[in-house]
Amino acid sequence: MGLIEAIEAEGMKESVPQFNVGDTVKVGYRIIEGGKERIQNFEGVVIAKKNGGIRESFTVRRLSFGVGVERCFPLHSPRVAYVNVVRAGKVRRAKLYYLRGLTGKAAKIKEKK
Repeated sequence: MGLIEAIEAEGMKESVPQFNVGDTVKVGYRIIEGGKERIQNFEGVVIAKKNGGIRESFTVRRLSFGVGVERCFPLHSPRVAYVNVVRAGKVRRAKLYYLRGLTGKAAKIKEKK
């Protein structure tokens, strides 16, 4: 098991921001189009965090033109350029899948003070 842990530690990022489920985050994702590379932003609420270590991933949800869009990002991927916490949310659940059925004001999350 020592060899597997060593390989995992090698692939993990050094500086990973601390964020939790319920926080609003802005994720910069590297997109390669042809020979060019650009960073595309995706801002929304973190509704789930999964696994741990090198396999850690998180799901971000936002509304785009009235349609809910969810995207899952691997935290230690080289494609994820940055994760910035825009707003800290106050929630009492580990997974916020119930937000999928809510719209408007009901889907708001209180801000942590």
